[in-house]
Amino acid sequence: MNTDVWGVIAMFFMTIIIAIPLGKYIANVFSDKPGFSDRIFGPLERVILKLTGVDAKKEMGWKEHLIALLTINLVWFVVGMLILMFQANLPLNPDGNPNMSPDLAFNTVISFLVNCNLQHYSGETGVSYFSQTGLMFLQFVSSGVGIAAAVVLFKALKDKGSKTLGNFYDIFLKSCTRILLPISFIVALILVFQGTPMTYEGKDSMINLQGDTVEVSRGPVAAFVAIKHVGTNGGGFYGANSNHPLENPTYLTNIVEMLAQFIIPVAMVFALGFFINKKKLSWMIFGVMTIGFLCLAVPNVLMESEGSPAIERLGINQDLGSMEGKEIRVGSAASGFWSIVTTVISTGSINSMHDSSMPLSGMNQMLAMMINAFYGGNGVGILNFFIFIILAVFISGLMVGRTPEFMGKKVEAREMKIAMMVALIHPFLILVGTAIAAAYPSIGANTTNDPGFHGFSEMLYEFTSASANNGSGFEGLGDNTLWWNISTGIVLLFGRFIPIIGPVAIAGLLSEKRYIPEGAGTLKTDTGSFGFMVLAVIVIVAALAFFPALTLGPIAEYFTIK
Repeated sequence: MNTDVWGVIAMFFMTIIIAIPLGKYIANVFSDKPGFSDRIFGPLERVILKLTGVDAKKEMGWKEHLIALLTINLVWFVVGMLILMFQANLPLNPDGNPNMSPDLAFNTVISFLVNCNLQHYSGETGVSYFSQTGLMFLQFVSSGVGIAAAVVLFKALKDKGSKTLGNFYDIFLKSCTRILLPISFIVALILVFQGTPMTYEGKDSMINLQGDTVEVSRGPVAAFVAIKHVGTNGGGFYGANSNHPLENPTYLTNIVEMLAQFIIPVAMVFALGFFINKKKLSWMIFGVMTIGFLCLAVPNVLMESEGSPAIERLGINQDLGSMEGKEIRVGSAASGFWSIVTTVISTGSINSMHDSSMPLSGMNQMLAMMINAFYGGNGVGILNFFIFIILAVFISGLMVGRTPEFMGKKVEAREMKIAMMVALIHPFLILVGTAIAAAYPSIGANTTNDPGFHGFSEMLYEFTSASANNGSGFEGLGDNTLWWNISTGIVLLFGRFIPIIGPVAIAGLLSEKRYIPEGAGTLKTDTGSFGFMVLAVIVIVAALAFFPALTLGPIAEYFTIK
């Protein structure tokens, strides 16, 4: 086993070691228990609340939470559109980047607003420093919204018959100030000391490895890259994302950036257990998620480390693995691992070009987004998993002839209708969008740079990434067109807000029901057997829905190069 693989294993266990105490900290923050964070962040929060006129003590029901969430996102959308469409006339534009077209601005703002960052522009050449700062703000608040929605679920599961679930603005603000901000600050400091720029000055002259003098953009890169990972956003300051030597200069920064995007999604699982005082439930959820994650990550590390059989037949040495589209400072094993971390968690940042991955590695990357329930993005990952818990509870209840119950509340027709709608909207958006693009070559197939099976994979990946709010792409696709900007923008909206609205609505409905104490016939939802049931539901409902499409893309491509 080479050192790169050992590095991957060490990073994974390091994440778990950090995530458990972080999960306890997150639970304490939203349990309103007195702690050191009150003394540090309390004064800042009070100033912000006073300036905005928000009464943080006002209790809200689940409907009020959703209204506040959607309203504040609408305001950010309008402001973001104005900034991008008029950035050439705004300050902090030393490189003279032009205004964005309305359709590209529409796609960009929505993608940053929904925690996706599906960039149809090329980083430093597409937006000004002023716009980058605005997008950095959206990376904070979009992640904060996801965490706040998950905390509403936590409160609903904890309370026994309550119609109020805290205050959205208070929860959202604490998500940004007490969780995202301090972790991002630490990550940004490490990046700065490793060579990542942090300035508002324009391009600088640098000498490349060939000895040529080139002009390289700078900017507030360290701060941007920190929240891009901590917030599970993924948008790159540079077009090459974390392939770029200034975004990800060293193997150390590669480890730090992987940790940064990994820890909060895993910590949220443990935070649930600490918050509702059901640690066995959180371990069950973590176990299912981790099994699913490893089933995707381990094959990718092995496939990328072994190299391509097509290149092997040419007699080219592949001791370093499949290095097409990868950085030598990172290596094939760490690149393969990152590709699953970033798609499972819905970060969408890349340290290698996914378009150059082995066919079945690309399939696993898509499967990670298609399932969209193993860890997931900040907050929304646990919301997506909650839907599969509800489905598993309902199916299990039918199997044993009992009324389905979860956490002492009956799961009835209304909850099941919402859960099924959320579970089915994801494959609907991906498969219908891909089918339309494939059916009309002028808008779909003609925008791909690769013919045949791989070209189909590029279109399938794009809609999968948009619906999963991931943001990565098979970059052989020419996606800055009216069709791709508008179609994926619509998919981004539905793919983000329905999976938030649905679980919060179910949680709110359950919280209003009469609590039923556990009895001898109560289905235990914190056991290994129930975890296996949830995993089976995920495989049947989520994964198998995409098998025909995957057969036409990466699976067929695999057999052409074998």
